[in-house]
Amino acid sequence: MITRGAVAIILELMKWILIPLFAALAAVSCTKSSVPANYLDYSGRSDVLSGGVRMIPISTPKGTFRVWTKRIGANPRIKVLLLHGGPAMTHEYLEAFDSYFPKAGIEYYYYDQLGSAYSDQPKDPELWDLPRFVEEVEQVRTALGVDRSNFYLLGHSWGGILGMEYALKYQQNLKGLVISNMMASIPAYNDYANRVLMPTMDQQALAEVKKLDAAGKYEDPRYMELLMQHHYVQHILRMPADQWPDPLMRSINHLNRAIYVPLQGPSELGASGKLVNWDRTGDLGNISIPTLVIGAKYDTMDPEHMKMMAGKIKKGRYLYCPNGSHMSMYDDQKTYMDGVVQFVRDVDEARF
Repeated sequence: MITRGAVAIILELMKWILIPLFAALAAVSCTKSSVPANYLDYSGRSDVLSGGVRMIPISTPKGTFRVWTKRIGANPRIKVLLLHGGPAMTHEYLEAFDSYFPKAGIEYYYYDQLGSAYSDQPKDPELWDLPRFVEEVEQVRTALGVDRSNFYLLGHSWGGILGMEYALKYQQNLKGLVISNMMASIPAYNDYANRVLMPTMDQQALAEVKKLDAAGKYEDPRYMELLMQHHYVQHILRMPADQWPDPLMRSINHLNRAIYVPLQGPSELGASGKLVNWDRTGDLGNISIPTLVIGAKYDTMDPEHMKMMAGKIKKGRYLYCPNGSHMSMYDDQKTYMDGVVQFVRDVDEARF
């Protein structure tokens, strides 16, 4: 005969041992099932011969050119197109995603925008225009055969501008959007740089940077030396410069300054190029798809502004990286990657 005391003991065991055990097993099962069984099965794909690489033709007002893309993984429900920053850096610094997306079962695409290293590099300056880049992304989407049922954009820095602009025109083709380390206003970005970041710099170094800037001596080695020592290792990537990861250094070395300088200006200290008046703050409420906005404590971009962005977007979520800077996918990597993966899973499983 089972006594009341025995029943109480059994119930207590279930509470503290069996129930947590079953919950843990369920969580493991859920994690395993999130990766499609055929994630690495590329049979029948047209890009098998090239290891996932495709050169996609892009029509522009100046003719047809080709842009470089590379697919990794196979998941019919989740396909993420990565938009690199710059403008005119390369996909290379986003290779950190290789350590996280495959084990999460996410199919993703590297992509060098027109003018960047692996893509064609026409010389016509009229091509370096934000609306044309938006149309380029739409042509890439069409060529990849992705749509609202499975298509996610992740745009970092300049790629975040491109992602916002794309969503404002083509969100009917998107399932989810990630705006990483990019404010919705260049005037607000410049104000933050002048009001918050520059006063914390070594003022003698800042004066020398501004002097070189005014003289147009952007290629002077001293210019980048000062920025690296007094700004970049604090707000771009919080690691000693000689420890910056290889993917990022390759991307920096491949930067096309013929595009970067006219659009952004000569450095990351602020913007002074064609984008100087760009501001979409008032239009954020028109984005109705699930959107993750990522900010970081030490970023060149104001994290409070990015928190505000998430609040204005109808289905916005904010991810804060307390140890991160502009490249928080490196200096606050786990926070960043876990947040992105969770967002994609939540949207995919209708939990958002």
